[in-house]
Amino acid sequence: MYVLATAATALSTDFATFALFRFLTGAGIGGEYSAINSAIQELIPPRYRGRTDLGVNGSFWLGAALGAVGSTLLLQPGRLPPDIGWRLAFGLGAVLGVAILFLRRYLPESPRWLLLHGREKEAERIAAAVECDVRGYVTASELLPQLRLRIRARTVSFVDLGITLFRRYPRRAVLGLVLMTAQAFCYNAIFFTYALVLDRFYAVQPEDVGLYLLPFAVSNFLGPLVLGRYFDTWGRRQMIGTTYALSGLLLGLTAILFVAGMLTAATQTLAWTLVFFFASAAASSAYLVVSESFPLEVRALSIAFFYALGTAIGGVGAPWLFGVLIGSGDPVAIAWGYALGAVLMLTAAAVTSRLGVAAERKSLEEVARPLSSVDAE
Repeated sequence: MYVLATAATALSTDFATFALFRFLTGAGIGGEYSAINSAIQELIPPRYRGRTDLGVNGSFWLGAALGAVGSTLLLQPGRLPPDIGWRLAFGLGAVLGVAILFLRRYLPESPRWLLLHGREKEAERIAAAVECDVRGYVTASELLPQLRLRIRARTVSFVDLGITLFRRYPRRAVLGLVLMTAQAFCYNAIFFTYALVLDRFYAVQPEDVGLYLLPFAVSNFLGPLVLGRYFDTWGRRQMIGTTYALSGLLLGLTAILFVAGMLTAATQTLAWTLVFFFASAAASSAYLVVSESFPLEVRALSIAFFYALGTAIGGVGAPWLFGVLIGSGDPVAIAWGYALGAVLMLTAAAVTSRLGVAAERKSLEEVARPLSSVDAE
């Protein structure tokens, strides 16, 4: 009894420690999404904004690919003690995180943000430096303001966020919530349970899981990279609706093949690779929508709000649901879970066709007028 009690105490302590550091990791990731997407929106010319945002968000999967390769090498039996290998695998992420601290030194502050805080000279200096760096790569017209506004310095609060989301732009708020929730459910349902599926249904050894995640990660990176330019040329509404719809249809087809027993570990991986080529672009476009559809003053807050809410709904519910379904060992039950993800993606496509914002090639101030703007008298 004493041994069991000691083991239970150690297990609960390990779980609490893991949960604490996972919370800190989630806080850091949420903060990075807000900072990076805000910087992209406010520093990139309008006609390149969509592809840049998708490409940067898709680079998440370069890290996933490195993690897959690293875990495969570190978790090979006999190479390292089991209690050391997984810790070193976790450490790979920490190394990349530390590297960001050095990259931050080269990221200029947003001139728009500086103006709102009364730092006009600093804003002018940074704007001039950016214009000097990009001159020759963009046209002269893109270096000139597309919309002239008078603004006043002001501070913002969560009250301003609430007024913006629920009074000024409720349709955009609904769109952002639907897009973020659908992609969060789809991704967390598949990505965080993929190893369990490979183990339970295809007898893939844990040390080999990384090899199956590698093509999955590469496809997730290539999707936004290849399709990103069309979000700027064909249009936001068209491309968001198309990528969400294709993701849902292909996910539904994969569910049918899975429940029919027509897939192997290799063909299951191939199916996910195809699904998430489009789903990755769709997921990245959700961050694009919530980061450019709301005024400058609450842009970062909006990204953080929708990221947290979408993750709470789709990111928490999906792994729990699929953990239960996989534990049942019933392929039909798991297929119904995949079908739910497909329905959510198709629903998001339908909502986009109705509520989507044509923000392509427009300045941010045209898409959403700043809260601090002062109308000409």
